[in-house]
Amino acid sequence: MRKQIAAANWKMNLTLNEASTLLDELLNTPHSLKAHQEAIFAVPAPYISLATQKLGDKMNIFVAAQNCHQKNSGAYTGEVSATMFASMGVKHIVIGHSERREYFAETDALLAEKLDAVLAIGSTPIFCCGEPLAIREAATQNEFVASQLQNSLFHLSAEQIVKVVIAYEPIWAIGTGKTATSDQAQEIHAYIRSFLATKYGQAIADQISILYGGSVKASNAVELFSNPDVDGGLVGGASLIATEFAAIINALK
Repeated sequence: MRKQIAAANWKMNLTLNEASTLLDELLNTPHSLKAHQEAIFAVPAPYISLATQKLGDKMNIFVAAQNCHQKNSGAYTGEVSATMFASMGVKHIVIGHSERREYFAETDALLAEKLDAVLAIGSTPIFCCGEPLAIREAATQNEFVASQLQNSLFHLSAEQIVKVVIAYEPIWAIGTGKTATSDQAQEIHAYIRSFLATKYGQAIADQISILYGGSVKASNAVELFSNPDVDGGLVGGASLIATEFAAIINALK
């Protein structure tokens, strides 16, 4: 069975004390992970050491970075490389979140470089893709997402692509309270898998975990995750509430 993943994206939230309290609350809130399930915490960079200290020895629980620079080192003041994160115990890095694309003008070509940097050090990229509202309303979301995947991922070998986790984000549903219906989520996830199969074959595509990332909550997680091609979620606001995120972990199939 493919890995089923509940990934928390804290974004730019919480003070150090608040982050510490939330991690403690999460550890003390009932949740369980089976062998094929993972919980991943993408915390702000200053809190990575805290998170790895508190979570590092827990089975199937990992700390992730929310972004990285495409170079290993150099004169890039304020940036952090994948190599630096790996030296802190980070094994997963989020690449191409819609907010990075929108606010920091990250292109498909740049994201391809970042993917290469993450894979080169043996870490797992969580690659985000997805369409804005205008594209969804025009019913061209499949073509839009296919372009993102082709431009950023299709240079990878079959051995590399199976190490990538994909997170589909309907941008129109992030932070808006709107959520794709269960049928909409399954439809686009199935399309993503079929598009990957055109390049790598069905056997490879069937190994790749594809997460849904658009206003996932405890109240809708079970229905969303029950779809055959939805392998968990990339969770924003609900991941900042211990009981909510624990319930989302427990909703994994």
